[in-house]
Amino acid sequence: MAAEDAAVAEAAADTGHCGPYVVPVSGDMDRDHAGELRKTLAAALSQAPEGADIVVDLRNWSFCDSAGLNTLLDARRQGVRTGHVLRLAAPSHQLLRLLELTGSNGFFPLDASVSN
Repeated sequence: MAAEDAAVAEAAADTGHCGPYVVPVSGDMDRDHAGELRKTLAAALSQAPEGADIVVDLRNWSFCDSAGLNTLLDARRQGVRTGHVLRLAAPSHQLLRLLELTGSNGFFPLDASVSN
């Protein structure tokens, strides 16, 4: 995950509307970057308005291993506890296959693209 995206989470809504909170991810979601991804998602979960969906923008990422998947699953669990839904936007075939192989495919709403 690129450092420039590490602390980036942006509300994609005006102040009067509870829209999605977009978290752009780039590079690899792997063991070497799981800690950075965990911090980014935790910040989004704590900063997002109550009830806002957290949209993980996957347009610019390249790879996800089990550490990346576990980080996404942990963030999903935290989101459930705090009233947020973690959505995956623009997932690749590799990530979809990983979700399917691990039985995690029903845990995340999937969006074909990032919408504001």
